Amino acid sequence: MGVQGLTGFVEERGVFFTDLRVRDTKLVIDGSSLYHRLCFAPDADFRRGGDYGAFAEAVRDFFGVLRACGVAPFVVLDGGRGAEDRKLPTLRGRAAEQLRAAHGLSRGAGGCLAPLLTREAFVQALGRLGVPFVQCFAEADREIAGLANRWGCPVLSLDSDFFVFDLAGGYCPLSHFQWQSARAAAAGPQGRYVPARCFSAQRFCGHFGRLSTALLPLFAVMHGNDFIGLEALEAFFSKVRLPRGCAAGRAGKHLRLQGLLNWLAQFAEPAEAVDNVLKYLKKHQREEIRELLCTSMEDYAPSDVNLEDFFQNGSYECEAARKADVPQWVLDALAKGKLAPFVINALILRSTFLRVQVENMQRPSAHSTALPIRQVIYGLLLRVSHSAEDASPSKQTNELPTVCEFDRCQKTLKKTFVRAASLPPDICDDRFPLDKLMEVPVSCRQMLLLETLGVKMSFLEPVPSHLQLPVAVMCYWIRCSEPKVKLNHLKALLLMIVSGELQRITDDPDPTVLPAEDDSIAYNEFLKWKEKKLQNNDFDLDAAHSFCQWQCCLQMGLYLNQLLGTPLSEPDLSSRLYTGTLVHRLYQELKSASSVENLFILSPKMAQLYLVLLNTVES
Repeated sequence: MGVQGLTGFVEERGVFFTDLRVRDTKLVIDGSSLYHRLCFAPDADFRRGGDYGAFAEAVRDFFGVLRACGVAPFVVLDGGRGAEDRKLPTLRGRAAEQLRAAHGLSRGAGGCLAPLLTREAFVQALGRLGVPFVQCFAEADREIAGLANRWGCPVLSLDSDFFVFDLAGGYCPLSHFQWQSARAAAAGPQGRYVPARCFSAQRFCGHFGRLSTALLPLFAVMHGNDFIGLEALEAFFSKVRLPRGCAAGRAGKHLRLQGLLNWLAQFAEPAEAVDNVLKYLKKHQREEIRELLCTSMEDYAPSDVNLEDFFQNGSYECEAARKADVPQWVLDALAKGKLAPFVINALILRSTFLRVQVENMQRPSAHSTALPIRQVIYGLLLRVSHSAEDASPSKQTNELPTVCEFDRCQKTLKKTFVRAASLPPDICDDRFPLDKLMEVPVSCRQMLLLETLGVKMSFLEPVPSHLQLPVAVMCYWIRCSEPKVKLNHLKALLLMIVSGELQRITDDPDPTVLPAEDDSIAYNEFLKWKEKKLQNNDFDLDAAHSFCQWQCCLQMGLYLNQLLGTPLSEPDLSSRLYTGTLVHRLYQELKSASSVENLFILSPKMAQLYLVLLNTVES
């Protein structure tokens, strides 16, 4: 969510903040804000698809600082779009903005675009670090506010809606949370702390006379947030005389915002203010607008979900999910980050957004390569069996449900209706509806995954178990990509994966295995190679497009594997399953000198792994 212009207004008037030393406290963190903040590092490369290893290190460093300051973090992530899908217009607008940013980056302009798998890499990093987290059924703001108020601790976010919630422990914007400048107290035994600034709704309201914090939700709704536009209230704003008031600082571009706050200050509670708003509207509009305002204000009301229960005993109870008939295992998996919001949106809304990357806008969307995997996901969620397909041609079109996908078509956002795939009877047996999918034998679930990717398990047996899913996805990517994957694209990806394996066994060796000296030597040689100045650092858009297709296939391969209860091990994104700057560099060097293929020749184990991966995929 977000209230238009409110962050700028508050930031221009620093009087609403107090300095805070964050230490020895619980801290409720808006996960979506945090992972965007960390991935938009000043030195990040947004053109080549993301460096998930560097991102995972930033996540580790951030939570390491909190631990050193005695801060107990609890991360709360947004889930799906919610059964009512009220943010759809806002999300379409954001997707169009991201498309413009991606097009600009593809042509060499500046800009920021979160890499495709950032959320997945963040969730994996939280799990590895043991940071408590929950993924909500829908938007997380109310649940974040509810948990923080239950504990009386601050909220850390970058969402301007937290200026509206009345938070007992205050709201710390990430832009003022100086975690990289954590320091020790000058005197006394207090220890380290993070310098921050804390916003208080009470202090804010004090600048507008008698304005009650209970009126802030009405202010947010009337001024315009992610759920409601201003069109319905233009008649009010065109007729009412808003007082200028004398809030701290200049009104400037925030005249209407400041005037509305001063006007609302004359009312004791929201119902009285709403009645006065309606006086300015035509009679036939009044009840409809009253209902719209009251419904929208509920977005700032306390949530019925008790996240404290989840963090204490793992139980996530949500009335909205119950009303939407979400199977309990699906809701539990979503809450634990074992299913993506993509899945819940497809299940409840039959609608999904496919996030754009920096790709060749003249070609079909990179997501089109992964369409058959998505169709199987839709088939599992919406349950279609071969027997329904075979019944009769006329019935078939009625029986196969469709999902609305929002994706790029050249440089515009377009919606397409995609049919769910029909599935083998042993998966879609009447004994195994969606709520009993985990009762299907794991061998059947693994077979469906591998058949979707077009790979036999016997081919994957020489591959280490944690790399079997990426290798299976790679086989699919090579078979389904259009234009066809070049051999050097494949070799660059494999060398990148091998470099990740080498780093993993060097930095985090298995205590039961004697470390091999040649692995350390090979890793040091690799680091020296990385430090050399690249002769040709041109950006190859066609190579970027191919690697975007790889990420799309990997993303949907991960989602399908998760939905089937991980019949193959989930791979670790931080261990170089995709490092954009490295894979582009390897590709450039392979074009000019094949000797880079011998990068790991000093480690017999890594040289052998590269050959095993290459032979498996080529076969």
